[in-house]
Amino acid sequence: MPPNTTASTGQQPGKSGRRKGRKARLIVLVLVLALIGGVAYGSYWSISTVRASFPQTKGTLTLKGLSGPVEVKRDNYGIPQIYASSDADLFMAQGYVQAQDRFYEMDVRRHMASGRLSEMFGKSQVDNDEFLRTLGWDRVAKQEYDTKLSATTKKYLQAYAEGVNSYLQGKDGEDISLEYAALGFTNDYKPQAWTPVDSISWLKAMAWDLRGNMQDEIDRALLTSRLGPKQIADLYPQYPYSRNKAIVQEGQYSELAGAFQQGGTSGSSGTNGTSGTNGTGGTSTGTASGGSGTSGTASGTSGTASGASGTAGLDSQLGGLTRVLDDLPPAVGVNGDGIGSNSWVVGGEHTISGKPLLANDPHLSPSLPSVWYQMGLHCRSVSSTCQYDVSGYTFAGMPGVIIGHNQDIAWGMTNSGVDVTDLYLEKITGDGYLYDGKVKPFETREETIKVAGGSPKKIVVRETNNGPLLSDRDEELVKVGRKATVDTAAPDRGDGYGVALRWTALQPGRTMDAVFAMDKAKNWTDFRKAASQFEVPSQNLIYADNENHIGYTLPGKIPLREESDNGSIPAPGWDPEYRWTGYIPQAALPYEYDPERGYIVTANQAVIDPDKYPYTLTADWGYGARSQRITDLIQSKIKDGGKISTDDMRQMQLDNSSEVARLLVPTLLKIDPENKDVREAQKLLEGWDYTQDADSAAAAYFNAVWRNVLKLAFGNKLPKELRPKGQCLWVEPVNTTGPADEAEKVRECGQRDPDKAQPDGGDRWFEVVRKLMDQPDSEWWSTPKVGTRPAAHNRDQLFKRAMIDARWELTAKLGKDIDSWSWGRLHRLFLKNQTLGTAGPEFIRYALNRGPWELGGGEATVNATGWNAAGGYGVVWVPSMRMVVNLGDLDKSKWINLTGASGHAYSAHYVDQTDKWADGELLPWAFSDQAVEKSTSDKLVLKP
Repeated sequence: MPPNTTASTGQQPGKSGRRKGRKARLIVLVLVLALIGGVAYGSYWSISTVRASFPQTKGTLTLKGLSGPVEVKRDNYGIPQIYASSDADLFMAQGYVQAQDRFYEMDVRRHMASGRLSEMFGKSQVDNDEFLRTLGWDRVAKQEYDTKLSATTKKYLQAYAEGVNSYLQGKDGEDISLEYAALGFTNDYKPQAWTPVDSISWLKAMAWDLRGNMQDEIDRALLTSRLGPKQIADLYPQYPYSRNKAIVQEGQYSELAGAFQQGGTSGSSGTNGTSGTNGTGGTSTGTASGGSGTSGTASGTSGTASGASGTAGLDSQLGGLTRVLDDLPPAVGVNGDGIGSNSWVVGGEHTISGKPLLANDPHLSPSLPSVWYQMGLHCRSVSSTCQYDVSGYTFAGMPGVIIGHNQDIAWGMTNSGVDVTDLYLEKITGDGYLYDGKVKPFETREETIKVAGGSPKKIVVRETNNGPLLSDRDEELVKVGRKATVDTAAPDRGDGYGVALRWTALQPGRTMDAVFAMDKAKNWTDFRKAASQFEVPSQNLIYADNENHIGYTLPGKIPLREESDNGSIPAPGWDPEYRWTGYIPQAALPYEYDPERGYIVTANQAVIDPDKYPYTLTADWGYGARSQRITDLIQSKIKDGGKISTDDMRQMQLDNSSEVARLLVPTLLKIDPENKDVREAQKLLEGWDYTQDADSAAAAYFNAVWRNVLKLAFGNKLPKELRPKGQCLWVEPVNTTGPADEAEKVRECGQRDPDKAQPDGGDRWFEVVRKLMDQPDSEWWSTPKVGTRPAAHNRDQLFKRAMIDARWELTAKLGKDIDSWSWGRLHRLFLKNQTLGTAGPEFIRYALNRGPWELGGGEATVNATGWNAAGGYGVVWVPSMRMVVNLGDLDKSKWINLTGASGHAYSAHYVDQTDKWADGELLPWAFSDQAVEKSTSDKLVLKP
């Protein structure tokens, strides 16, 4: 049984100072509930009931299982700093405190990761649960716990779970959160005890959203229904290595050593036993087989998929798979699309303090509460029995700190985007599947899905030697699979091909070990050793320490493929040549240490030029618009001996400059629109400095023009599976984008969620348009006449048409008076509770959701408040947190979260950081004992 918890003081946090700020909204909530639920519910949902779930943050509590007293010090934003005398006590207290603030969020996450959402939310989630059970994240997490993780890590996970369960002991749902009280109206769901496996499962959900190029793999195959090889190659251009610098730029690879040689400055000694090379620093990595690989491989997607099937059936199958993926709730991102981040480190030779500065702002899907949870974990005295003194960002539901710093080092992360997933077409026959000319039996398991308010549902999961059959989870995949055409190189279709997924995260790993090892690392050698266990998801890790060193390393379990298979399109599962042949050795993965240039920038760009590394990492890098802008900003500050401050790093994080505007506006200003209203809008671009501030009318008009350029040149020519829902067009039925008689056209409506449709306007589309700017007569610049809108046959005619369409679009959205226009009015952030805030009754959504905020920034800018140009202007991902670590004085570091520490809708700390986040401010980040004590407003003592 979980340990008991008893309180010696029942004081609720902030009763004196916070009641006025919430009173009006609470009264409205109670009145609404009274009207909907009747007098009985109205009295039940009293103000005291809403507050019943607020955590106790002052006084003392007894927590059975502790070996000594633990202090929890919270600042004015409710951010906790925990002080203990043993590791087990530290993580037990972490579990208790996170459950105080965020247990409902934790509970939803574990139900998602284990495919048990239907237990909480009923039959609407059965399809999602079927898909998630097929993936089997929780099964893999249990295998990790049983067979892979160290005994010490298991001890920490157990202590964390004990802390969570101590909080749950004796509480009903309404005592835990407002959401449970709301769920009580429709079902009798009761929260269950927390387990160590629940914490590990969340790593799988996080890895799913950061899984790399799976969507590109699907999209390239879908494009073949409308576009030819050359056109697809146009839409996936090669990475611009000469213009947008890769992460690793200094160093060399030793064929004999089979690992990277560490150089640094002239003749400096390397790490891990390798000697330095004169004048070189760091390492190199990249892709073999032609750089980004996308241009060369695109042609392979036309006609057949890996020589396996014709386009009609495959396209429909993958379209069905895309719809399944779109329906899944995101863990940390937009279902794998658009995930980006910025992180960079500047060495002490270029900073005011003389010690490194490290910045990080991961770009993730906005959620309420934020996916991140800020906290500090401090041993009163660091020793063998209590090893941690670390502060930063973690996930509610996971012990340790994911991103942050300890007393010696700091680190940040960006998604590497390496290719760790492959889709395989499977020839299914009878009770098995074809492999190497023989029929092999499926591995099967039966899963029972419990449904709140309904009957349970049983499913059978089938797996091939490549992974689970995703096509079993969608009827459309089965139907269209029967129609798939094949060529002579592939087996007969029979009942159609299945689609299986191979993914590194479906194998047990040691990432949880890595988290604890990084948290206590003291130097570069410790950090790289810890990072080598960070297998899934693969991340770009940057590093700095108080001895004035900086570094970068790429960990991860990254597949090796045969030369015939670069992972960019679905592969034939029956052909042994397309099996993975192993993994890149950890010792051969890239790193860079103390490069001569004195800084390292990672923002999802290519890791290195392709001719400097023998392994293929991916065919789909980000295209480097953000990373190069950050590099340019750093270089502009340090030229002529300039020095960078903590606030300079913050200002760089807020850079709103639009690189695509810098490219297009000069051409747009040369166009002569006949309509006076369009000319009036065009004048907004004269003298514009290309910054996308929230109050900028020029930014509003330019982004509307950019959206319409993309729609006219590309969007209207894409297959329905990539276009947004609600967009219906008369299109030609086969393989051409040229003009045709209306009688030959068919009406097709888009099928993709608008936030995930194409063209999304990201930096790949920047690169597509950049290359086409020098081809003013390209067929891409053609678009037909629609109503009174003129046809276009070249670049400038299409730009004119886009300017006209943008003018009338903004007139409809913002009014005819351009003086009233602003980018922020279009580009708004709404924060929604990810369950009841999106699908609950209106009064519950009112209680849980917040916003809007009018934001600056934009797509592929450093201040990456992302929007999808195919779907609209609303914010779909954000810098989910921002931090700047000052290794010269850790107490001068700064941080901010998207929302607040609390997941309780009427807590003062629910969204108390959001206004400052939107304004680009950072909060003080206390670390030393003295600084934390000075910033403490509430202190809770947990006693054994």
